[in-house]
Amino acid sequence: SLRGSWRLRSGNGSVSLRAEVPGCVHTALLRRGLIQDPYYRFNDVMYRWISLDNWTYSKTFTTPFDVRKWQKVNLVFEGVDTVAQILLNNVTLGRTDNMFNRYSFDITSVIQEVNFVEVRFLSAVSYAAEQSRCHKAHSIPPACPPPVQKGECHVNFIRKEQCSFSWDWGPSFPTQGIWKDVRIEAYNHYHLIYFSLTPFFIKSAQQWCLEIDSIFDVVSSKPAAGLVTVNIPKLQTQQTFSVKLQPGEGSIVLLVNINKVRSSAVEAWWPNGHGKQTGYNMTTTFLMEAGCQIEKFSKVYFRTVELVQEPIPGSPGLSFYFRINGRPIFIKGSNWIPADSFQDRVTYDTLRLLLKSAADANMNALRVWGGGVYEQDEFYDICDEIGIMIWQDFMFACALYPTDQNYLESVRAEVSHQVRRLKSHPSIILWSGNNENEAAIASNWFSIPSADIGVYIKDYVTLYVKNIQEIVLSEDKSRPFVASSPTNGLESVREGWLSRDPYDTHYGDTHFYDYNNDCWNWTMYPKTRFASEYGFQSWPSFSTIEKVSSPEDWSYMSNFSLHRQHHEGGNTQMLQEIGRHFKLPQSTDHVKKFRDMIYLTQVMQAQCIKTETEFYRSSQSEIIKGEGHTMGALYWQLNDIWQAPSWASLEYGGKWKLLHYFAQNFFAPLLPVACEDKGVLHIYGVSDLHVDHKVTLRVVVHAWSSLEPVCTLAKEGVTVKAQSALPIYKECISDLLERCRNCTRKSCVITFCLVGEDGLRSPTNHYFLSSLKDAVGLQKTQLSALVSQQDDIYIFVLQTTAIAPFVSLDVGSIKGRFSDNGFLMTEKKKVVVFYPWEPTSVEELESSLTLTSLLDIV
Repeated sequence: SLRGSWRLRSGNGSVSLRAEVPGCVHTALLRRGLIQDPYYRFNDVMYRWISLDNWTYSKTFTTPFDVRKWQKVNLVFEGVDTVAQILLNNVTLGRTDNMFNRYSFDITSVIQEVNFVEVRFLSAVSYAAEQSRCHKAHSIPPACPPPVQKGECHVNFIRKEQCSFSWDWGPSFPTQGIWKDVRIEAYNHYHLIYFSLTPFFIKSAQQWCLEIDSIFDVVSSKPAAGLVTVNIPKLQTQQTFSVKLQPGEGSIVLLVNINKVRSSAVEAWWPNGHGKQTGYNMTTTFLMEAGCQIEKFSKVYFRTVELVQEPIPGSPGLSFYFRINGRPIFIKGSNWIPADSFQDRVTYDTLRLLLKSAADANMNALRVWGGGVYEQDEFYDICDEIGIMIWQDFMFACALYPTDQNYLESVRAEVSHQVRRLKSHPSIILWSGNNENEAAIASNWFSIPSADIGVYIKDYVTLYVKNIQEIVLSEDKSRPFVASSPTNGLESVREGWLSRDPYDTHYGDTHFYDYNNDCWNWTMYPKTRFASEYGFQSWPSFSTIEKVSSPEDWSYMSNFSLHRQHHEGGNTQMLQEIGRHFKLPQSTDHVKKFRDMIYLTQVMQAQCIKTETEFYRSSQSEIIKGEGHTMGALYWQLNDIWQAPSWASLEYGGKWKLLHYFAQNFFAPLLPVACEDKGVLHIYGVSDLHVDHKVTLRVVVHAWSSLEPVCTLAKEGVTVKAQSALPIYKECISDLLERCRNCTRKSCVITFCLVGEDGLRSPTNHYFLSSLKDAVGLQKTQLSALVSQQDDIYIFVLQTTAIAPFVSLDVGSIKGRFSDNGFLMTEKKKVVVFYPWEPTSVEELESSLTLTSLLDIV
């Protein structure tokens, strides 16, 4: 391994320092104290000079073996970011221009006892600009990001993390560095480059079969023969194959049949909430005639995935849903973006915390979005282990791309490397060619004259169909592929891969954003087959912002607040959304006003996405005017790349926003959902459970002015059907209010939950009969909390003197999460648990705690 300490110097040699590999220039400068935190205040713009310089990494190392004894020696880079010339002992080995590729250089004739390796980087920004200048054929839009993003241009001309040149939720930090492992490999006979396994269930034979794919480099001039033994002890399966490897690079594919008796005993891998994530240990031993043996230990998971697109009775179009192990699964989750601008800061613990938070909020899926990076192996390992399904985009987003020969070759190498690297993971259930590029052409985002559109359509098909799809299908037959998201699926294919309207609700998936209408009104949302992107912004907590700002920044419209907002008009849109239903803060204390605004943006975001997600979940079993059968809800977005206003539900550092606490409820396996239509209240019973349940629906009406319910209703013997969403109650709201005397729309609120046998219980849901700014009878409450420790968790006993909407507990920078937050408190007492992520104490929690509810906003 060549990990560890290297030298790093700037283009003219004026800056020279020690740098860690894997790493990048920014983190190296930060570690040596040569720059401040790049995320602090305006540093994203102040530190532009780092990305514009050309940096060089170098290292002197002694070869730990006798070079004469090995027939082949390679220098392997798992990831170079991005454009570099690689030299060993002053001999140029080659060049890199793709961050997502693996580079292997033959150094057999160059390596010595003591070696000097150099990686000379070229600024990604100037490289992209140069590529764009040289592209004479036709323009490839967009040239630059919108000015509000303070980003760099022509990112579509470089195979690099697209959002590193800026995005509407992230800064521009076009990094340079060796971002993954780098090592020397030496071998005499043969070497295993890739090893993957894919399970298939053979229906006709009712048995499982494993396809084992091994890609070798054979050094000798004649074929190498040998034996491969595959052993899965728990399934009492052992098979030996004789194989022959041809000289050069080649692959062998082995099919291992799990015998019928054992096949019926195989425990499948299930998504979170649907079963266990059972994996089996497997050993594969390669014993070749030269006497050298390779042993490969892996975990094998058995699961099948189908993307079902077929006609639906009573509706035009086609369905769009996933069947896992033969069972239709409603996809619940979010969209994943890079967890940091500097990938070397994304540790196993970072990933585990964020992914565990997704699972803890009842999510079963994430879409790895196409403007970031193909995530590290550990990311997919954790998803395999906790049952998070992955919709995997290829790294192309919101842009058109060149299709010249060099570019396509680079992309082909990238795609085959990534598919080979990742296809063994059961968590990945779909490959998707790009993010929003079909829509970009169909809706003409870049104002291309209609006479020229044909050229771009041809480019599109060349890149995503003739190249990417072709490679995916040849490398991996075990899971579906779609060319884009949103797409009309098979209908897009039928229309030549570009549909007239990729947002058509009768096909495929949709992305939907609307910041102008009332987000509490469910009729504004598309009754789509699959909602793969939708969302609203909010600000992260004050404790998160505080770390990267100074007191003069702490107001909603400060220069800092405007600088951090990379979405045109975003801060104003949030104010408008809030103003529809809440009174805006008027405090004369500017820090209190800022904190109040932050709180309201989070309440608003949570309530908006709750309304939209519940609409999608309750649409899964019905078709209305030809629309419905919604089978997926992935809101935008799960995590944050820095401390800024964004669509995320987890802040940078992992802290849960109120939205994430709401998600825990709106994604619950059993949930009652209310919606109002023409004055009638409908309640649906939504269930992801595998069997029907008899439950009691409890509906409670409260006056805002009292903790005693005005009236309650228990409807017993309600059947909630397995994996469906069906109406279980309806009543005219005026009748309901009349029954509960003293109630008007403005003075009362409805809460409801489902209670079944054996402790089965849904979260308590709420339905507001009016805007909270119009609520009558709400009183300012005295909230108090008693904190105590129990083993390694902390118990908060909350008390209130009046009904308190959106009660928020915040313990500042203490890492951890609550069992519930942002709730409507309708009882005098409530117990909330705090799960710490690092050691803390009752005293620390008490002194950091702030309790806020709606009437604390002045």
